[in-house]
Amino acid sequence: MKDYSCATQCTWCDGCGDYGIWTALKRALVELNISPHGVLLCYDVGCHGNMSDKLLGYRFHGLHGRVLPFAAGAKLANMHLPVLAFGGDGASFSEGIGHLVHAVRSNYPIVFVLHNNGNYGLTTGQASALTPQGQPMTASPNGIPEQTLPSMDFIFSLEPTFVARGFSGNIAEMSEILKAAIKHRGFAFVDMLQACPTYNHFATHEYLLERCYTIENHDTSDFQKARALAVDTSKKIATGILYQNENVPNFYERLVPRQGKKTTLVEEVEVRDVSTLMKNFV
Repeated sequence: MKDYSCATQCTWCDGCGDYGIWTALKRALVELNISPHGVLLCYDVGCHGNMSDKLLGYRFHGLHGRVLPFAAGAKLANMHLPVLAFGGDGASFSEGIGHLVHAVRSNYPIVFVLHNNGNYGLTTGQASALTPQGQPMTASPNGIPEQTLPSMDFIFSLEPTFVARGFSGNIAEMSEILKAAIKHRGFAFVDMLQACPTYNHFATHEYLLERCYTIENHDTSDFQKARALAVDTSKKIATGILYQNENVPNFYERLVPRQGKKTTLVEEVEVRDVSTLMKNFV
């Protein structure tokens, strides 16, 4: 764990779920024997994105809602490198929802961790597309006028190959989920429910602690049952690996020009003299 330790002081609010996810991530990477130089961690803008300078390794801090296309491109350039992308519920289901749709559809071989705290925490508690209706928020004291997006039902409608849900208060389970996601063949969607103690007063740590339970003896190949478990959060919230299908080729494996290639794209980059070409533009 010390290999990932960083001198930068954590500045999240006391009780923020980012602390748990931050710890589970490092634990998962260490238990998989992945060194800081052997993984790429891509962060969107948000409170969670401040994690990019709170651990060591190759890290990228991108634009709001745009982390997935960068992460996908990096992975396709070097398939030997594990790539994890992190985004909040605000950016991922608003500005970046198109990227999320096509990441699932394309089955890019990356991990996407959704930091789901039901609001835009970094900009002081605005409602997100996943904030429940009727819930007063900073910029919408009467609640949101739009329909709340049914996030898990939406994801399952895209026919994903890996869906899991974790809770920031259960570090051991989050670590196991992340290890399985990293080893998955295609796109791994991981919904991490987390408390936002400053702005989310409806899904608190105590609220999640009372409702989240780890599913046991669950057939992760049963798509319909997994979808039902994911969607029904009325009384209890199922956590763990909900669905996994290793039989679907990922995006890279479907690329006909790459079939039979032993080298990565980054290994095929060459320095070329373009001076003759540039003379045509003088």
